[in-house]
Amino acid sequence: MGPPRIGIVDFYGRSKVSEPLLRKALGFGEGDALPRSKEDVEEAVEAVKDVVSARLQATCCEDGKAILYVGIEERGAPHFDYLAAPSGEPRLSGEIRNQYAAFLRSVQAAIREGKMNENLAQGHSLMEHAGAYANQLRFAEIAQAELPLLRQVLRESGNEEHRAIAAYIIGYAPNKNGVTADLQSALRDPDDTVRNNAMRALGAIAVLAAKEPERGLQVSPTWFIEALDSLIWQDRTTAAATLVTLTEGRPANVIQHLKERAVPTLTEMARWKHLPHALPAFILLGRVLGEPEEEIQKAWSEGRRDALLAKLAPPPSSGKKK
Repeated sequence: MGPPRIGIVDFYGRSKVSEPLLRKALGFGEGDALPRSKEDVEEAVEAVKDVVSARLQATCCEDGKAILYVGIEERGAPHFDYLAAPSGEPRLSGEIRNQYAAFLRSVQAAIREGKMNENLAQGHSLMEHAGAYANQLRFAEIAQAELPLLRQVLRESGNEEHRAIAAYIIGYAPNKNGVTADLQSALRDPDDTVRNNAMRALGAIAVLAAKEPERGLQVSPTWFIEALDSLIWQDRTTAAATLVTLTEGRPANVIQHLKERAVPTLTEMARWKHLPHALPAFILLGRVLGEPEEEIQKAWSEGRRDALLAKLAPPPSSGKKK
């Protein structure tokens, strides 16, 4: 079989660079096969005037076809800065790494069996798939017994794979307050997987914080809002999904921060063609506008997305002169 066909091409990070110019640089579009060389296409997009960096991300699926996101960072646009990569010696044990590898295998089985639902009510993920669930229970034991090592590896290890594993498992620590600072720091790790695992762990803690406010759990929205400007598609989507949880109670400071910092980015994401990817940004914009939750959901279900977005900003220019 050849490479999968593209069902949707969509963009993020685009403000002043026209979409037709970017599509011309791509050299392909909907209906064509995914490119074999991601790096070559990224270089072609980076050659477009005012594009500093580019990143392609293929994901699944629209009518059985791939969705291709083309992310760009324009000259002078907001930039999501990472921390310098640590270079320390701490490493996880072979037993912990093997347990995480077994978990990843069980996740693949869950995908094949269609059992990807998860419960975050305890402040960490517990999947419906029996094998993954058993592995996650083991993570809770590891997080309790090996917390000092997990914390040290996450902050100091020069090995990104070990940091990524630590970022995932540390979220299972029984004292969630005790690990939020470690995870917040990991949101700026230079490795994509470390950041993603840390975001997901904090997102689960945010669910528990909303469910049981008496615990006094605090998940800061700052770096999630900053991550909305990341060149990495997964950063943006995971950050948006977590911010939906963090704004359920509509805290005034977070809503104001989003209004001041993130409306253009969220508007672009809310216009994405694949609706499940666009929904978190749409919800956040509805909350920024002060719309009741019922109206946000009704506007979405009735296909009135553009009407709500028009209250924030005019539709983006196609780049064509009238």
